Amino acid sequence: MEQCKIKNLYNLEETIAKDYMESKTYPWELLEGLGDYIRQLGPTLDPDIYEQRGEDIWVAKSAKIFDSAYLGGPLIVDEDAQIRQCAFIRANAIVGKGAVVGNSTELKNVILFNKVQVPHYNYVGDSILGYKAHMGAGSITSNVKSDKTNVVIKCGQEKIETGRKKVGAMLADEVEVGCNSVLNPGTVIGRQSNVYPVSCVRGVILEKHIYKNQDEIIAKK
Repeated sequence: MEQCKIKNLYNLEETIAKDYMESKTYPWELLEGLGDYIRQLGPTLDPDIYEQRGEDIWVAKSAKIFDSAYLGGPLIVDEDAQIRQCAFIRANAIVGKGAVVGNSTELKNVILFNKVQVPHYNYVGDSILGYKAHMGAGSITSNVKSDKTNVVIKCGQEKIETGRKKVGAMLADEVEVGCNSVLNPGTVIGRQSNVYPVSCVRGVILEKHIYKNQDEIIAKK
């Protein structure tokens, strides 16, 4: 599944976690050790740019954190990011430069690349969102199957066993997800693809495609 490899989904120059991203082949392989990586990276950050705000929490001085937001570590919030009202960051999160985590949005075990927007009532768990990826209001990543079995990545007849019960969505650079959509466990969406609002998505969507429904996925012209 070449289209699911990290090198084909993400511009690694657009994340503080570049070296970590380069250590694996597929993005879901990064979920297991993310917390440990943040604990290692945090103490190495430039104290002129970042400050430690609690145990295993590092926040850029230029980031805007609203008073009602909850920050749980391990966590890194990069420069010029915004963590808005009532955002809930539970643990194991990297929020990229200029990213927006909006009101009542919840994050858990995620990497948000630079300029990602999850601005309104989103749940993003066990997921990686690429540069300038955007999730419309109310759209969420579902990260656990209803039967609680391990998540399998599927593209046509091809399958990859993740070995994990929790895998959310892997969104490549500049993906647009419409409002109130559900990205089912193990969803992978290629670069510059769009998902229609109120969609229920599963499997692999190739880059530069438009997802209207499971039977209508068209290439962009």
